[in-house]
Amino acid sequence: MGMRNEFKEFAMRGSVIDLAVGVVIGAAFGRIVSALVDNVIMPPIGLLIGGVDFSDLAITLKGATVDAAGEVVPAVEIGYGVFLNALIQFVIVAFAIFMVVKAINRLNRKQAAPEAPAAPSEDVLLLREIRDSLKR
Repeated sequence: MGMRNEFKEFAMRGSVIDLAVGVVIGAAFGRIVSALVDNVIMPPIGLLIGGVDFSDLAITLKGATVDAAGEVVPAVEIGYGVFLNALIQFVIVAFAIFMVVKAINRLNRKQAAPEAPAAPSEDVLLLREIRDSLKR
């Protein structure tokens, strides 16, 4: 079997296609959550704690300076506000995924009907016949 055929067989498996669809949907969902956090959730929280824009929160390690050539050297900062936004986005995505998995598990439990007990094997039936004939 040639490499092309092997790759085609690999790529056409259901799990690979499902994974590709999941990645595309996950990326789109990530952008939706980013927009939700940045534009809907964080502004009211920032307003409640004094009109702070979280994406602007930073610790300045070294201020901006002008070098000998007259060019501005930007400040060195730790942007913890951006980290807070990313952390909130992660929590929202994790919770949404948890809820989806929980719903899927609930559906799987309802769909899985209790299985009827399997018929006894031929050996068991034969042993029962022997037992019953010995009792007589």
